Amino acid sequence: MMRLQRRFQGVWRAVGVSVLVLLGAAKFARADVAVLVEQPYGKLNLFDPGGHSAVYLDHVCAETPLKLRSCRPGELGVVISRYDGIDGYDWLAMPLIPYLYAVDSAKEIPETMDKANEIRLRDAYRRKYLEEIVPDPADGSVPGGNWYELLGSAYDRTIYGFQMKTTAEQDAEVIALYNDLKNKQRYNGMFINCADFVRVMINRYYPHAVRRNFIADFGVTSPKWVARSVSHYASKHPEAGLQVFEIKQVKGDLPRSHSNTGVAEGLMKRYALPIVVISPEAAAVVLAAYVSHGRFRMPKDAPVLDVGQPLDPNGEAAKMTVVGAISKSSPEAAATVETAPMGATESLRDGQHNP
Repeated sequence: MMRLQRRFQGVWRAVGVSVLVLLGAAKFARADVAVLVEQPYGKLNLFDPGGHSAVYLDHVCAETPLKLRSCRPGELGVVISRYDGIDGYDWLAMPLIPYLYAVDSAKEIPETMDKANEIRLRDAYRRKYLEEIVPDPADGSVPGGNWYELLGSAYDRTIYGFQMKTTAEQDAEVIALYNDLKNKQRYNGMFINCADFVRVMINRYYPHAVRRNFIADFGVTSPKWVARSVSHYASKHPEAGLQVFEIKQVKGDLPRSHSNTGVAEGLMKRYALPIVVISPEAAAVVLAAYVSHGRFRMPKDAPVLDVGQPLDPNGEAAKMTVVGAISKSSPEAAATVETAPMGATESLRDGQHNP
């Protein structure tokens, strides 16, 4: 475990050089707590059209993937979610850039991606930082299992973020709570899934913001329902400061991801005709459930969050272009934001950023 801790301290130093590319856009892209709604892709779309959900915390960092702490200056935060079949753990925390791109820093993010390079990048990062959780097989090959979900998510799918404000006190409570809880695998696709993990964590910051949908999702928490709930809550509580963003799927040869759906929505889109033939009454019930409690349109013109704008060789500040309006609840216009110069980030890395 000490070895894992030292390796993760190393990755935070590397990320510290580049994370202010994102932090410089804090005016509209900084998320105190954000629900990440990740589109389904590939064969997973056939069995799980709901996609994946995770929590991004910008003031909480990871001492290791299993232990949380407060962020130091220059650190970006973590993405935390529930997983199935990764060394017996319920949740794991990963730095944002590796989670999205399986690299240490923004300047390493490739412009395009194919399957071979996706596998290579994920395995290289695993060997460097995660071998205590995902060890090498006896033959030294790339191990199987679901560990790949920890790295390079933006290669496989587009991700939407729904962010709200938090306080330092709330973050400290979450750190203490999750460090104290037993981190043992609990995953169940129906009622203890990744969206349930997000639901519970969001409710720790905003009590009762997300409840189970017993009508349109039949009690199953879906990523899309969590996004709908957060948006609805924020419309009644503007002090939450809801803002949305989009992280585009990286261009390349990998299949494009698909839209998220809820349970009733998925049934109507995929099996409407068979359901009508078998039972018109059941079809009417599913349609009514979707129309009354399941409709939600994912943001169409959300700002595009691009953490891959590298600093130029002369050390000039990079720019991040955010496309489109934030949301109907936030009328800020699109803008180009100056980030901190390289010298500033290097001083953080070489100074108080060091553990």
